[in-house]
Amino acid sequence: MGELAAEKHVQYILSVEKRKDDLISVAMEHLRMNGAYWGLTTLDLLGKLETVDVDEVVSWVMECQHESGGFGGNIGHDPHILYTLSAVQILALFDKLNVHDVEKVTNYIAQLQNQDGSFSGDIWGEVDTRFSYIALCCLSILHRLDKINVKKAVSYIVSCKNLDGGFGSTPGGESHAGQIFCCVGALAITGSLHHIDKDLLGWWLCERQVKSGGLNGRPEKLPDDTENGGISDRPDDAVDVYHTYFGVAGLSLLEYPGLKAIDPAYALPVDVVNRIFFAR
Repeated sequence: MGELAAEKHVQYILSVEKRKDDLISVAMEHLRMNGAYWGLTTLDLLGKLETVDVDEVVSWVMECQHESGGFGGNIGHDPHILYTLSAVQILALFDKLNVHDVEKVTNYIAQLQNQDGSFSGDIWGEVDTRFSYIALCCLSILHRLDKINVKKAVSYIVSCKNLDGGFGSTPGGESHAGQIFCCVGALAITGSLHHIDKDLLGWWLCERQVKSGGLNGRPEKLPDDTENGGISDRPDDAVDVYHTYFGVAGLSLLEYPGLKAIDPAYALPVDVVNRIFFAR
């Protein structure tokens, strides 16, 4: 088993946050909330969350909230359900869910549910099963699934199931590993995993593994960049915080030594999820 360059990954993540003006940072400015979630969760899985200033992060997160209750990807950016979940997950990591108005956030999410049970990402109306997962995950973390029609939400997700056992972004959409994660996660959160054909979907997922040991659909192998830290989507590609998070999360699921366990449905460390649901 290869050795995880944990300390270098920590230094890489901390260096990403310090970069404010280079081309990559500017290009990713609208995704800074997601980037913060990926980076901070990786640090927590590595047991290094204390290396960041909690008050500074929480203050920045709250500055990204809009009057609507939703959060933007950065200060001054429009709210979207995607960034709203990342904001809630970040607050959950630090046990700071009490700093925001739960009613305001959950009302924002609830009004994005459509008549057929699906969810739009924002006021512009794009529909995707990712948004269904995000809504259910966020509302569950905040103990407010009662705000939406869960039965309709589940029915919509099931309508996106394909003959190969996988799930697409909308009914009839091609099966994709990313969408499958979202749909299976949403069904797990709502206690609806019985809708899945486990054998059929299991084989579809097994067939995603390629000769290198990596998986397609979309990611390939996730190797360490042991020189500077960080993980890329495939060998020889540039590293980024997104793939660093998913690489470390994947190793956590594989019970790699030295990493905290991650909850596969909520995409948060297990101890954080336990605190949310069992320490009230």
